[in-house]
Amino acid sequence: MTPEATQQNELLRFSNAALGYGDFTVLKDIDMHICRGQVVAMMGGSGSGKTTLLRAATGQIFAQKGTIHAFGQNIADTSHSQLQSLRQRMGVLFQQGALFTDLNVFENVAFPLREHTALSEEEITAKVLEKLNDVGLRAAAHLGISEISGGMARRVALARAIVLEPELILYDEPFAGLDPISLGITARLIRDLTNRLNCASILITHDVADSFAIADHIYIVGQGKLLAHGTPQEMRESTDPYIEQFLTGEPDGPIAFNYPETPAFKNWLNKKGRS
Repeated sequence: MTPEATQQNELLRFSNAALGYGDFTVLKDIDMHICRGQVVAMMGGSGSGKTTLLRAATGQIFAQKGTIHAFGQNIADTSHSQLQSLRQRMGVLFQQGALFTDLNVFENVAFPLREHTALSEEEITAKVLEKLNDVGLRAAAHLGISEISGGMARRVALARAIVLEPELILYDEPFAGLDPISLGITARLIRDLTNRLNCASILITHDVADSFAIADHIYIVGQGKLLAHGTPQEMRESTDPYIEQFLTGEPDGPIAFNYPETPAFKNWLNKKGRS
């Protein structure tokens, strides 16, 4: 792809971005870009900053340094209404699904259409059933959330995330808690939806096998920075000790088990009179 075509198809870019909360920086020197038609996996160990990347991409937090552009706009320079418009071009699949337990499957998926469109009831019904069919749950439209399994609930959440046919879809740990069959189906579904909608999909995940099977590009974060990026094959061939440990799951290596001490923790500890 030429530089001009890349820029035209680019939906999200982090440029020398530092991300964090208050005076604590979680990640620094982050450079990455995501283009239309790509499945991109943002990976790393627990506490490495993966969810911080998702929050920054959706404008829940702003870069402490550098810039983040979504659809060509600097997120930090947007007004509240402009940021809301950018978010409407995104779909987010939250780790816990975040379904409304007092609504049935159909109404959960219909919710974004009722909130953000002026479609007729007939059009809403057709679109919701189409998306539920995409995730294999058309015949479950009438069921309550308490009547479906955890894996089915995750697929309902996916149908809701794509019902507005967003240009950019962000998945927060999409494979967590799924049985092997549902996991494989969900991975293939993400790939197929990305191709069909010509959108970009970002997986915030630590699942190596299924992410590598569908991703075009991998970004791996750890130790407060972007450690490496490339195709799945390039990541498998890496000799970086952190990358090797992360991919193989070895217990010994540079990936620390203990969560790092932060200024906020030290302030809290001082108030407790401990050191």
